[in-house]
Amino acid sequence: MTGPTAQEAAPYLDIASPDFAMNSEAVRDARARSWYARTNYGYGVLRYKEVTELLKHPSLNQGSAKWPDHHGVHSGVFHEWWSKNLLVLEGDEHHRIRRLLNPAFSPTVARRLEPEFAEIANELIALMKEKHARGEQIEFVADFAEPFATRALCAMMGLDHGHWPFIASRANTVGYALSVSIKEDIERIDVAVQELYDFVERLIEERRADPGEDVVSRLVQFSQAGDKLSDAELRNALVLMLFGGMDTTRNQLGLILQTFMRNPEQWELLAEQPETYTKPALEEALRVNPTTRWVTREANEDFEFNGLEIAKGTTVHLFTMSSGTDPEAFPDPEIDLRAESRKQHHTFGGGVHHCLGHYIARADMSVALPLLAQSFTGISCPGGDEWLPDSGNHGPVRLPIDFSVR
Repeated sequence: MTGPTAQEAAPYLDIASPDFAMNSEAVRDARARSWYARTNYGYGVLRYKEVTELLKHPSLNQGSAKWPDHHGVHSGVFHEWWSKNLLVLEGDEHHRIRRLLNPAFSPTVARRLEPEFAEIANELIALMKEKHARGEQIEFVADFAEPFATRALCAMMGLDHGHWPFIASRANTVGYALSVSIKEDIERIDVAVQELYDFVERLIEERRADPGEDVVSRLVQFSQAGDKLSDAELRNALVLMLFGGMDTTRNQLGLILQTFMRNPEQWELLAEQPETYTKPALEEALRVNPTTRWVTREANEDFEFNGLEIAKGTTVHLFTMSSGTDPEAFPDPEIDLRAESRKQHHTFGGGVHHCLGHYIARADMSVALPLLAQSFTGISCPGGDEWLPDSGNHGPVRLPIDFSVR
């Protein structure tokens, strides 16, 4: 009688369980024992070195394309949009659309938006202070993270800020599509995607008639060497922007605040010297507590990697949070704004599917973070917080906070 194979002996993680937590002893123990774990959805890659290599591996494609089909959703407005958006496209089609979208998300565009981001953040912080002075409870998601993320998106797209509640509510609904309960919610998800499509159609018509300096105007006008985005590609990209641009930034801001609540001395360092510590504060918080808990890939052929046989069609989750705190890559993995140098974290993905909007996301959060630190100290959560599942995209649904105004 032979013993179990190396694959059979690898740790197992139930990543569909409501109790599953990335920041748990189970995950740390699995990472100490093996570079990968078996899961209910293929393999989870736990260590920095292997995540870094597999992000660029030619035998892996972006793995979210079949998500709706895997969960019993085979048609409808969301299914149609999902199958054509940049997140799931591959090969020449992906390269072409990405090349055409790239100029709208450049570092120059991000820098130009920073004064407007600061205006939005200062306005919301002033409202939080007023509410606090009246003795009312501040709820960070509703009072800051969601309106800031959505209004920053409005600034980028040249939209009237009055649109933000509509965009936030529809994007929130589309977010349910990334949950394992997608089939139960698909009717309202389809309605929300259709409403975003209708909104985007009107926006494109307005920008064609009266272009400005915003991202949408650039995309409407932009063509390169005779190649340009088709109407359908432009619509799909703008709906993805409305959804992804709000959802991830809102979640990430809540997680950044959670990280600094646990590390108040680092928050004080940021407040005292924002010009020195804003960049490391953001990158360290992204590394240790990312909203994108894992990046999904799918094997496009049978291949072998570090002794593991991976069959074509296998799902491979690259655990960004686990890799970002891997002691092999980060000998002192706790958040440290004074750390001399850090390896690049994988919160924005990597390889050809590296997040297109990362310059904008970094710009708006880099503006918000020091302004919050210079305004509030002694931040804590009195309870009543509510969180999304600790899986694909994580963050607070509700985050009540107590604090002192500086």
